[in-house]
Amino acid sequence: MRQHIRRVSRDQYDAVLFDLDGVVTDTAGLHAKCWKQMFDEYLQKRSRHSGEAFRPFDLAADYRLYVDGKPRFDGVRDFLRSRGIQLHEGNPDDPAEVETVCGLGNRKNDLINQIIADVGVEPYQGTVQFIHQLRRNGFKIAVVTSSHNCTAVLQIAQLDDFFEVRVDGDTIDAQGLSGKPAPDTFLIAAKLLGADPARSVVIEDAISGVQAGVNGNFGLVIGIAHKGNTEELKRHGAHLVVQDLAELLD
Repeated sequence: MRQHIRRVSRDQYDAVLFDLDGVVTDTAGLHAKCWKQMFDEYLQKRSRHSGEAFRPFDLAADYRLYVDGKPRFDGVRDFLRSRGIQLHEGNPDDPAEVETVCGLGNRKNDLINQIIADVGVEPYQGTVQFIHQLRRNGFKIAVVTSSHNCTAVLQIAQLDDFFEVRVDGDTIDAQGLSGKPAPDTFLIAAKLLGADPARSVVIEDAISGVQAGVNGNFGLVIGIAHKGNTEELKRHGAHLVVQDLAELLD
């Protein structure tokens, strides 16, 4: 049976908080491929030196469970922990070739920056239409992402005027916020918008992002199941799951 679609109505909610990659822009797949390339190169090198079997990064499971939606150093740390690997933390400005948590994270960031520069960024048209509808109806709108590439991505996608507030990786670093699944980034975005979390909507495609919305006691948490993972998003707390935000258009 098709689930009942709950409308995002102005009498119930005042603000809508969007994740970036996989919600506003079709870049989640690019990020996943960069994570795989970085981790596989590291794991292959480790295998050659240690003699242990090479087990590649799994796009279907590892990305979703340990990396998706999190600040990149948290993603590195959590994935390596899942493999029983401990590395020195290093420093946030470690070069990409240094084998530290920060070095590996920066290597991944270099890869995604190169792809964005070479290929560009495409927004989801259903999301763009939904944002226009929200703006017509007087909603406050923010983008909330762990990415440090937020400004560049929005500019390339010609969406930089859509959001009143941006909370991104730079904000996380500057304010010492905990990344998703902690609710900090969404809560600070709601605060900056002057909105009550109970009257705010969180829209996410990542498990960690859905958990962050639930942990922040937001009024409505919408999951987007681009990966066909409707039930998984519901299990982690999404109140409503859609395949595309065009489903919520009036």
